[in-house]
Amino acid sequence: MTRRFHSLRAVFWTALLLALAASGLGIWSAASSIRQAFVEPGKARGLSAAEFSRLIQTMSEEEGYFLSDNFISNETAYLHVAGKLRAHRPPKGAYIGVGPEQNFTYIAQVRPSIAFIVDIRRQAVLQHLMYKAIFHLSENRAQFLSLLLSRPLGGKDAPDEGASLLSVLQGLESSTPSEDFFRSNLARIRKVLLEDLRLPLSLYDQERLEYVYSAFRTEGLDITYRMGASYWGGGYRRFPALRDLIMETDLDGNLASFLACEEDYEFVRSMHLENRIVPVVGDFAGSKALASVGEYLRKNGYTVRAFYTSNVEQYLFRNDVFPAFAENIRRLPIDGDGVFIRSVSARGQSHPARVAGHRNSTLLQKISVFLEDFDRGLYGDYWSMVTTHYITDPRP
Repeated sequence: MTRRFHSLRAVFWTALLLALAASGLGIWSAASSIRQAFVEPGKARGLSAAEFSRLIQTMSEEEGYFLSDNFISNETAYLHVAGKLRAHRPPKGAYIGVGPEQNFTYIAQVRPSIAFIVDIRRQAVLQHLMYKAIFHLSENRAQFLSLLLSRPLGGKDAPDEGASLLSVLQGLESSTPSEDFFRSNLARIRKVLLEDLRLPLSLYDQERLEYVYSAFRTEGLDITYRMGASYWGGGYRRFPALRDLIMETDLDGNLASFLACEEDYEFVRSMHLENRIVPVVGDFAGSKALASVGEYLRKNGYTVRAFYTSNVEQYLFRNDVFPAFAENIRRLPIDGDGVFIRSVSARGQSHPARVAGHRNSTLLQKISVFLEDFDRGLYGDYWSMVTTHYITDPRP
């Protein structure tokens, strides 16, 4: 027993000294590294701050253009595949996604060991870094939403411990945005990113970070997907608000976003605290980002469990670069269980799987089946792709 005690104590102090010496990030990083030294078998180790920063920089491509500020999702049916995603959670699974907060819900459902968010807009990566800092600073859902929306939850507005999600939202509704709270928290966010994580953010990056954060302060739970500056305060209201998306349910009528319960929130937060959600600037049809993600996953023994593409493939077809995307998918480590998660808009032509009352249909497709169908020439256009061998819940 004495020998084992001294051995464990040696491991503890070695982890502590290595964490302090290598990262220089202070007590929090040391504690994080110590937790990793005793990580349970089969669980992925977290990434150091230096490795996290390196992956963002080395995997990212030059940013491209997209026509909207994707502050939040606009997909009301995003939870219709939640049950199927929860059904199987293999060890060392990887998640790849695109876009804003919807990824956190899919990560909570899939429970991957590592995740990469690949988006053509650098602003999207900066927004995910903002989210990361807020997760670091928020021990629970109420704190997270309070910091995100710059609305203090104190006094009569403070939700009790274990309060329901609805109670938290009601508290936020009765709270007004505070400029002092906004400025104080923006400084804390910048400290996490610039000092704790030592991310090389330019002054322009920091301006865009403030631009995104101020949008959440201004709009609160009413913030929506935005089609350019001309829609701000106007026609964009046709899109669902953050409040609506948080309160969406799965096909069993249950709340199922990453904020639905503390357990799901804590899982996503733990991924962030261990630097296992990595945002990357990249084009799905580009030559670098997805190839680099695939190389990293293969080298470290990960298999892609889920790849959320939203409706990006629609633009790849439109720009005649879809074959390059398919070749990038071929480079990913996949097995027979890995799936695409797709969102198909109801505009123009309604998908056979669309559920009444929703602006989009959310579908799954096995990645291996996608590659087989692509090789057989079954995808002449986007519509043929989203209506061939898709998986959806039969209940609707």
